[in-house]
Amino acid sequence: MPARETAIVFGVGPGLGWALVQRFVTANMQVGVVARDEAKLNALIHAVDSQDVRPYAADVSNGEEVLRVFDRVERDFGVPDVVVFNAGAFQKNNVLDIDPADFERCWRIGCFGGFLVGQAAARRMAERGHGTIIFTGATAALRGSAGFANLAVPKFGLRALAQSMARELWPQGVHVCFVVIDGQIESERYESLIDERGEDSLLAPPAIAELYWQLHRQPRSAWSQEIDVRPWAEKF
Repeated sequence: MPARETAIVFGVGPGLGWALVQRFVTANMQVGVVARDEAKLNALIHAVDSQDVRPYAADVSNGEEVLRVFDRVERDFGVPDVVVFNAGAFQKNNVLDIDPADFERCWRIGCFGGFLVGQAAARRMAERGHGTIIFTGATAALRGSAGFANLAVPKFGLRALAQSMARELWPQGVHVCFVVIDGQIESERYESLIDERGEDSLLAPPAIAELYWQLHRQPRSAWSQEIDVRPWAEKF
């Protein structure tokens, strides 16, 4: 009987991150769930009565903490077969008014953190000859809008990282993919948009999670390096 697969999801909250965890569990995978806020993470995990889902608190911008997560997951479950970087930080502001400390914080979490996680995952997967690394992107990775420099700069960098990693790692059996999420993800915050536009007008977290699962299952002869996803109501 083949060994069960292991996943690590970095940047887990009640939206997409948790939907990814649930999708991987449905696929009978063992899942390491990572977030900075340990209390919120434990509250999510508490809803799942399973030894196959374990929390690991970490700051993705801290290299030692990222490596500690990989070491603990490898000890608990084994080398990960799929790693998702879903972490990010954003504070909307105009360029004239951005606090440099806020800009650096958003970059460290959204881009530098992606490098730390991606490198740690790649080193383990390349040695074994297979694995999937998925980075969560956004429309801001393609164009910077007014007031969104704190998001666009990290996402642009994360996209470039994913492209370079794919070119280096695909020949070694490691599938690296960047997902451009174009639109608002369904949450209580955007319920008014659903009332205005109708059902399925926002990105449903389980639907996005299904896409990530399908990316992990793509055959090597037809891998996606970058893919965009949006609801039917989104203009593009």
